[in-house]
Amino acid sequence: MASENQWVIASALVASLFLSFGIARTKAGRDFAAILQNSGSWIVLLIPVAGLAIGLALHEEHFALMMLATVLIYALACIGLTIQFGYAGVINFAGIAFFGIGGYTAAVLGGMGLPSLLVLLAGGLVSAAIGCILILPVLRTKGHYAALITIAFVLLFRSFLEVNHTLGGPQGLRVESATIAGQSLFTGIRIGSFEASFYLNYVLLALVLLAIFFLMARFLEKSWIGINLDSMREDPVGAAVFGVNVAYWRIMSFVIGNVLIGIAGATFAMMQTFIAPSNFTFQQSLLMLAIVVLGGIGNLWAVIPAAILVVVVPEKLQAISEYRFLVFAILVVLVLRFRPNGLFPRSMRNFRKEVGQ
Repeated sequence: MASENQWVIASALVASLFLSFGIARTKAGRDFAAILQNSGSWIVLLIPVAGLAIGLALHEEHFALMMLATVLIYALACIGLTIQFGYAGVINFAGIAFFGIGGYTAAVLGGMGLPSLLVLLAGGLVSAAIGCILILPVLRTKGHYAALITIAFVLLFRSFLEVNHTLGGPQGLRVESATIAGQSLFTGIRIGSFEASFYLNYVLLALVLLAIFFLMARFLEKSWIGINLDSMREDPVGAAVFGVNVAYWRIMSFVIGNVLIGIAGATFAMMQTFIAPSNFTFQQSLLMLAIVVLGGIGNLWAVIPAAILVVVVPEKLQAISEYRFLVFAILVVLVLRFRPNGLFPRSMRNFRKEVGQ
């Protein structure tokens, strides 16, 4: 019976995928995407409003809220990857390594009694600092050679964690739960007769972080910096001829992206209250990259539905464990075959002014 239910879920997900594909190809779907892309900053409020509504509807469901928080945290990390890969064209297969750096920073600093918000920021800064070392060889290579460097970094990072007993070795480390304004997020919300899982606290924290950095990335995309990044991605030589400092902006995009990934990793570690090297495999890094590619490279809005697809689908098919990755792989192949630019490709910039403006 459980297996049958899982196949029902799988069928519903496949149907939703094809429905999304159909909507994306219709004029109404393209018009809606243009509204999201070109509207004012107020449209970002849709993210916390929708997330809060879902969280309140599931306020007693521990696992569902944990999955919702995980989706939001991965979406935050993939905004960082979007800045790197989608905007600047800097290949980074080491996303999960910087995610882990943020998590281990939270594990180490959280035990020192530092404020949780400061620990989150430190997770991002440490990830960015280590990323500054990795970007040096990446700048001197191109294409698949740069990709191999980041892949090697993931493998080295996990090996380093497993042999480093100061960081817990293969057994991992305990992480202190976040505490904000004197309130531990490990304690469930109780207001009168309303009681909610403590995971709702992390949903709210992830929503705030996602909305803030989503808005920041949106401003970055629409600014002259975003234009520089686009020109550098499309034609580095041409951009350099017109005065764009290609090396500088590649480094900046890598640093900014790793700050977001590190903050996401620190948030995830605080929510799980435990991390180990097994959490940061190359497979996980590929899943993060899949979110960016399947959603639509460079499209911020596509990160959220793609994160739902990549994070939730394998979990919902646990009962058919021998087939769940096959089903997920088929979904990925179908998207890449019929929608090579992702489910929701990023629209082209429009520099034309309307008559009368």
